[in-house]
Amino acid sequence: MAQLSFQLQHTDAQSSARAGLITTDHGQIETPVFMPVGTAGSVKAVTQAQLENDIKAQIILGNTYHLYLRPGLEVLEKAGGLHRFNQWKRPILTDSGGFQVFSLAGTRKIKEEGVTFASHIDGSKHLFTPERVMDIQRIIGGDIIMAFDECPPGGSEYGYARKSLDLTHRWLDRCWDRFNSTPDRYGYTQNLFPIVQGATFKDLRKESCDFVAAKDAAGNAIGGLSVGEPEEKMYEICDWCCAHLPAQRPRYLMGVGTPWNILECIGMGIDMFDCVMPTRNGRNAMLFTTGGVINIDNKKWEFDYSPIDEELPNSMSNLYSKAYLRHLFKSGELLALTIASVHNLAFYLWLVGEARRQIRAGSYASWKNQMIVKLKTRL
Repeated sequence: MAQLSFQLQHTDAQSSARAGLITTDHGQIETPVFMPVGTAGSVKAVTQAQLENDIKAQIILGNTYHLYLRPGLEVLEKAGGLHRFNQWKRPILTDSGGFQVFSLAGTRKIKEEGVTFASHIDGSKHLFTPERVMDIQRIIGGDIIMAFDECPPGGSEYGYARKSLDLTHRWLDRCWDRFNSTPDRYGYTQNLFPIVQGATFKDLRKESCDFVAAKDAAGNAIGGLSVGEPEEKMYEICDWCCAHLPAQRPRYLMGVGTPWNILECIGMGIDMFDCVMPTRNGRNAMLFTTGGVINIDNKKWEFDYSPIDEELPNSMSNLYSKAYLRHLFKSGELLALTIASVHNLAFYLWLVGEARRQIRAGSYASWKNQMIVKLKTRL
């Protein structure tokens, strides 16, 4: 067993983009990397075999809030953790549930102790404290677990952001103490990532970067972006945080985003991403492709028998035509959700893989600028 390690392998001369290698007890992760979101232990409409073989996922994400409610900690603990429960053999990252609690604004109550909230399933009352969230994530068994934080909404005023950040830092101290006083549960090393907050205020973000960096954790995350602030402000704050976080640790930008968001933020020095967008949009008939964005519901695809995206090396993108996938959506066939979800995830993994290749070749900046124009095209 060994703590997660990060090897910085290449940097781009024209930007801050970098390629690296994360090593965990469940395997290695080439960065930059996109992590498919398996909120409740399953990436929606996708099998583990498809994740491994078609999508080429190196790591997936599970969520503390959802897994705590269903299937519950007793089921997960008796199974031997999430890896054994869902039969995913590669690394897993677990989000702390802070964002989900943030989204329950109507039922949550934030106190120094923690957050009380009502389950979205049955309305039952629950309390998440920093200590409890560490214990829950230990039981779930992620290779990377996240600190419990408070995520201020986009557009927060300075006074609220100040109080929220102070609370997040006090909670981080409590997470850190609890994590370091409890053992790994399943015979492999778990790693705690702190989260930088501070809304859109640079002085708060720098303070948070400094506070987080002082923990000397295995990796660091940037939270509280893509929560309602303008896209350009997201880029500005992301770039600012990357400049103030240690280069020798992986940087994880939480919950971002579109393909062009990801390429821009790779150029700022981000290594890890996750987002529900590829699967959520796929289930709603929106496809991301190497040539641009497709709404497969449109009638223009009714007689288009060409592959979904023959530039991608996976069966879902090459085996099925646009006309057939449109037919499946129009007919309400469940297969449509699988094809679209696998395709979109495979595209995201291809995109970060190609970004890595361009970084290694020294051509990332020019490739990124050309690629973003294509990615934003509506086909």
